[in-house]
Amino acid sequence: MFGIPGKQAVTITPAAARQISRLMARDGSQGLRIGVKKGGCAGMEYTMDYVSEVNPLDEVVEQDGARVLIAPMAQMFLIGTEIDYETGLLESGFRFRNPNVAESCGCGESIKFKDMPGA
Repeated sequence: MFGIPGKQAVTITPAAARQISRLMARDGSQGLRIGVKKGGCAGMEYTMDYVSEVNPLDEVVEQDGARVLIAPMAQMFLIGTEIDYETGLLESGFRFRNPNVAESCGCGESIKFKDMPGA
């Protein structure tokens, strides 16, 4: 929908691809849909949901057995994002390195996007 021809909307690190593949296999899902919604102290939050069906309007990114689906309304906010999975001593989880983010809150759970042209 908002993609650049010949280029994936998001990139997935090998660590993220392994984790997404494990989650898909464990839950028997068709993929992991990512999106954005209003919320949090910075104004927006990422969403992640297992999906049993691919929406024809989703942007689909597949790598090493992992399938990420980008919800239609989130595509313009996620272009160029790298999805990683980091494991630490205290916490593990997905990390989004998104060039469209202007700022994020202290807890890292919510974000504010740069002003979009024409918005």
